Amino acid sequence: MLVTGGAGYIGSHAAKALTAAGYRVVVFDNLAAGHREAVRYGELVQGDITDAAAVGAALARYDVSAVMHFAAFLDVGESVRDPARYYRNNVSGALSVLEAMVAQSVQVFVFSSTCATYGEPLETPISETHPQRPINSYGETKLAVERALPHFERAHGIRSVVLRYFNAAGADPDGELGEDHSPEIHFIPRAIEAATGGAGLHVFGTDYPTPDGTCLRDYIHVTDLADAHVRALEAIVETRTSGAYNLGTGHPHSVREVIDTVERVTGRPVPRTLAARRPGDPAVLYAAPHKAQAELRWRPRFPDLESIVRSAWEWHRTHPHGYRAS
Repeated sequence: MLVTGGAGYIGSHAAKALTAAGYRVVVFDNLAAGHREAVRYGELVQGDITDAAAVGAALARYDVSAVMHFAAFLDVGESVRDPARYYRNNVSGALSVLEAMVAQSVQVFVFSSTCATYGEPLETPISETHPQRPINSYGETKLAVERALPHFERAHGIRSVVLRYFNAAGADPDGELGEDHSPEIHFIPRAIEAATGGAGLHVFGTDYPTPDGTCLRDYIHVTDLADAHVRALEAIVETRTSGAYNLGTGHPHSVREVIDTVERVTGRPVPRTLAARRPGDPAVLYAAPHKAQAELRWRPRFPDLESIVRSAWEWHRTHPHGYRAS
């Protein structure tokens, strides 16, 4: 298995899950956002996904039979400010990987996508048949790759499975791997940072039509995401059929619930400032995960918010400076 972006948050957890399932893992990462210390499962090949020749050389050298593609920029706000950077990396990079696969006759592709391809929800929970109308260039770049995949299958026989995440969170229960972004953009680690003396948290909007007035989101444990990738790989190899799946718990939690849980788990207050709504933030966003449950035989092992927050807290408590503390 070639795992692009395998030095990053979700990719490193997937590399661990693949290794546990008996696969030989090779991580391909330029370390722009990932961490060398996160590559604990598999050999690291340092390179850029936009370099098709380098990707192809790794595929050939290690006799790779399938690719899991995580390497992408993911900051929604940055994608709005700098769309060219996102199209160059997320779209051109993915196409380089696919071109290298064509050249090396590698025909299985597992793609890390996002619920941002759906845009503003017309209904919740969101199923795979929901219209895909992204409202930012991050979602657009992921959708562009999704739309390219059927053409690569028709032209070159590359079968693919698309996994659309909701809110990835938590950390490896064994404490080996965790979330280390700079700057941190995800809500749970930012709440933990606020509780441990970091910058205070901003709560954007307290007047939404939800039970407590704050946004509702679907948080899924990163280890459960990794498990879904292994199951998706096995399904596509077994059935030889491409597909797309939403990955979430199907049970949303509010911003206030997350803050309350962080305070309970850490035993510390979370300083926060109440602010106005941000444009483009839907009140409710969560998955209908039934297709993944039925076809991939996948069930989250850590579906409750407290388990997710507790694993994130254990990682941050033992790695206060991220991987630099390892």
